[in-house]
Amino acid sequence: MKPPMTQPSIFLVVQDGDGWSVEHDGVLSNRSIYKAEAMASATKLARAVSLQGQPTQVRIEGETGYF
Repeated sequence: MKPPMTQPSIFLVVQDGDGWSVEHDGVLSNRSIYKAEAMASATKLARAVSLQGQPTQVRIEGETGYF
């Protein structure tokens, strides 16, 4: 029997005024004027959480991921 799947911890890159931020659990952090820098920050934060055994996912506001 498979162990139950836990919900991933979501790190969302969102537009924040004239820049971009990372939203996690309703808290904005790692503000940048560049989307790519916010994406890198979200990836770094997600990697730190996933190393503790928690599944993670990085999403970008307004992008579906299907091309």
